[in-house]
Amino acid sequence: MITSAHIFLEDVVFHAYHGVLPQESKVGNSFIVNVRLKTNITSAVETDDLATTVDYADIYKVLKEEMEIPSKLLEHVCGRIVTHLFRDFPAIEEVELSLTKQNPPMGADIHACGVEVCCKRDGLYSFQ
Repeated sequence: MITSAHIFLEDVVFHAYHGVLPQESKVGNSFIVNVRLKTNITSAVETDDLATTVDYADIYKVLKEEMEIPSKLLEHVCGRIVTHLFRDFPAIEEVELSLTKQNPPMGADIHACGVEVCCKRDGLYSFQ
């Protein structure tokens, strides 16, 4: 029987205002979020009841809420998202999160840059 699994949202696109340059807080940029959440899905497998699992629509709401808050550093945004997920969803055991800035304004021919974090509930995860 399945006891542990990952629920994920892949390539979630946001227009947001993260960055240290003045133009980034005025014009914004495109960002891509990927998140994988380790959780026990035994009850959901057995009952077919959404209330027994982590609803990915609710995860999207957390991502959207945190992405709407302008920040200088992507690391800060990631920390807020992880803290929010662990706070609101006790069933989440681990979070793997990547936040990618498309076409960063750094004077280089670069498609994207970003931050990836992996946090366990029993580890240090409070970034605020």
